[in-house]
Amino acid sequence: MLDHPLPDIDSWTLLFNSNSLPVLRVTKRRLDEMRADLDRVDVRELARLILQDPILTVRVLAFIQPMRGRSLQRDITTIASAVMMAGIEPFFNRFQELYTIEDQLKEAGPQALLGVLQIVRRAQRAADYAQEWAIWRHDVNMEEVRIAALLHDLAETLIWCSAPKLGLAILDLQKQHPHMRSADAQKQTLGFTFQEIQLELCRVWHLPELLQKLIDDDHADSLRVKNATLAVRLARHSSHGWDDPALPDDFKDIGELLNITPETVRQRLGLEPMPAREADGQAEA
Repeated sequence: MLDHPLPDIDSWTLLFNSNSLPVLRVTKRRLDEMRADLDRVDVRELARLILQDPILTVRVLAFIQPMRGRSLQRDITTIASAVMMAGIEPFFNRFQELYTIEDQLKEAGPQALLGVLQIVRRAQRAADYAQEWAIWRHDVNMEEVRIAALLHDLAETLIWCSAPKLGLAILDLQKQHPHMRSADAQKQTLGFTFQEIQLELCRVWHLPELLQKLIDDDHADSLRVKNATLAVRLARHSSHGWDDPALPDDFKDIGELLNITPETVRQRLGLEPMPAREADGQAEA
C-alpha cells in the first residue's frame, strides 16, 4: 500500500495499470458463476453486472478500445457492445484472474475498506439516478450517461484502493477545515486533484472521447454532462441522509434539467408522497 504522494501525474497513471485494478468481490463471484456455463451467458445480464462495478467497467472499456480497428466509425461506448465485440469466451478468458478490492485492502484495516465501499455505493446510486433521468429526457444512449456518472469519481476509488492512508488524510483535512474545497484538500495531500488524475487516466487508457467529455465537469454546459454531474452531486450530498444543506439547490437544478418542479423531484425520490393520480400509476413516463 502506498503511503506517500507521488512526484508527478505520470507516476500516478503508472500506478493505476488498468490490467491489475481490483474489482468488487461480488463481481468476481458472479463472473465465476457465469464462466462455469458460458453457453447460457446472457450479454445483457453480463453488462448489468459489469455496470455495477466502476473499476471493471473502466477495465472493459480500456480493453476494448484497441480492438475497434479502422472499420468502426465511432468509439465503443457501451458495455454490451464491448462484450459482443470481444466475444463471450475471449471476454471471460481476458478477465479470468481478477483480484478483489476486499483482498487488496485486507491488511489496510476496516476503515480503508469501508471508505472504498462507500465511494463505490455512491457511484452506483449516481449511475442509477443518471440513467433514470436520461430515460426521462429521452437520451438517445442513456448507458453512456450512466457510465459517466459511475466513473465520475473513479480516481477517488483508485486512490482509496491503492493508497488508503492518503484517502483518509484527505478526509481528515476536510474535517479539520470544513470550509476547504475538496479539490484543495486533494491537491494539498496528493499534489493533484482527483479530476486531474482521472482525465490523464482517460487519455492513457484511450477511453472514448465522448465519455471523457461526459466525465469532465468543464463541459458542464452540455445537458448530458449536467445529467451525470447532478446525479453525482445528489448521490454525494445524500450519502449520509437527506438533511444536507446543499440538497435544496440540487433539487432545483435537477428540476430545471428535467423541466419539473423541485417538489416533483422530491416526490420522484420518494421523499414526499406522490399526488393521488401519480400514486395510482398515472405518472408521466
